[in-house]
Amino acid sequence: MHPRILIIDDESSICISLALALEPEYKVAWETDPLRAIDQLQAEPFDLVLLDLVIGEHDGLDILARIKKLVPRVQVIMMTAYGSIRSSVSAMTRGAFTYLTKPLDLDELKIYIGQALEFQRMNENIHYLNDQLQAQKQAETLIGISPAHRRVMQMIEKFRAVDASVLITGESGTGKSLAARALHDDGSRGRFVTVICASDENRLEEELFGVKAGAGPNALVDRPGKLDYANGGTLYLDGIGDLPSGFQSKLLHVLQERSFSPIGSREVHHFNARVIASTNRDPRSLVEEGLVRQDLLYRLNTVEIHMPPLRERQEDIPLLCDYFIRRSETLRGKACRISGVTEEALELLRLHAFPGNVRELANTIEYAGIVADGAWIRARDLPYQFNNSEPSADETERFLAGKSLQEVEKMTILTSYRRNGGKRGVMAAELGISPRGLWNKLKEYGLQ
Repeated sequence: MHPRILIIDDESSICISLALALEPEYKVAWETDPLRAIDQLQAEPFDLVLLDLVIGEHDGLDILARIKKLVPRVQVIMMTAYGSIRSSVSAMTRGAFTYLTKPLDLDELKIYIGQALEFQRMNENIHYLNDQLQAQKQAETLIGISPAHRRVMQMIEKFRAVDASVLITGESGTGKSLAARALHDDGSRGRFVTVICASDENRLEEELFGVKAGAGPNALVDRPGKLDYANGGTLYLDGIGDLPSGFQSKLLHVLQERSFSPIGSREVHHFNARVIASTNRDPRSLVEEGLVRQDLLYRLNTVEIHMPPLRERQEDIPLLCDYFIRRSETLRGKACRISGVTEEALELLRLHAFPGNVRELANTIEYAGIVADGAWIRARDLPYQFNNSEPSADETERFLAGKSLQEVEKMTILTSYRRNGGKRGVMAAELGISPRGLWNKLKEYGLQ
């Protein structure tokens, strides 16, 4: 696909001549009104803008600042017939890639365009690598010494370099997505692309296959799908039990033929990526209940890795507690004074069933760390269900002392989340707020 360039200049003759000079190599659009150009930048994806310094009554430097604020990834080359050191410095400090004076030398312009696009590609690669590094840091939660945990890590190590499809099973909160990341991160694969299967059929089809320009009223340009982005890497299907039944045959065709066509196109794209899927249900029951086609499950389940619930790996609880204390953004300011969890509190944690698994433990430690008023998280700092009793009036007063309204609200929502297994309808009724308001709060506190 050719890079897309938008020319913004109040002289249409300059726009047309530049477009004619660049169009064999690039897809070019132009606009003499900078405000309409900004609307166009927000509506369509462009890689580079050629922007005049003076556009009628508008200051190009102000337009540059607006462009970089609204579409920070796009590269901007400034053009002017009135070059000065001051204006060039201003342009560079506001985010322009470079500054050229008119009349433009087309050969020089093409060199700078090439450099700007290469700079953009390098920036995107850096962002991608940073995302990968962050994901690798998150994968540290796959830590433990229990036999159940070691079996999982042995499976991951064994199949990390194998291209066979993998199905990861396990209850919610056991770390299925982290295991998928660990399978992907062997140092030689491309992108890790996640698809949330709980979506309607049309949206999933657009998301995976992409859309050809003109295929619909909103399809103004070609939009690649996640199958294209995943080529050479890993496609992770999160929650296959939620796949719409009508979409499953289309996905099966892709996995069998290793090819697909974008919506509105007859062009065949090849698909070459490893597929990892996950479910929090028993895969056999998914077939028996008619939620997943049996032939699709066979395609996805060449290798099965089961993530054990936390109640089967109690030896890992102290290590996970230490990790969550160090990792928590909420506790980061307190981390220097919180040394760990007392043995009495650890014993209560070991006795708990943890229906929310590792995710519930993380929320529990964050809650207890906020409540703790000493160097250690003690048994009394754990939510009341760990102590099998409602808090007394004195304990409630101690709990509220020195806490902001936001801290109390967060801990109340965390407690309800754990008590009700994350069921939003029950939580909303218990907390006395609307489902939409609860959704916003869950998102704010990292539970959505």
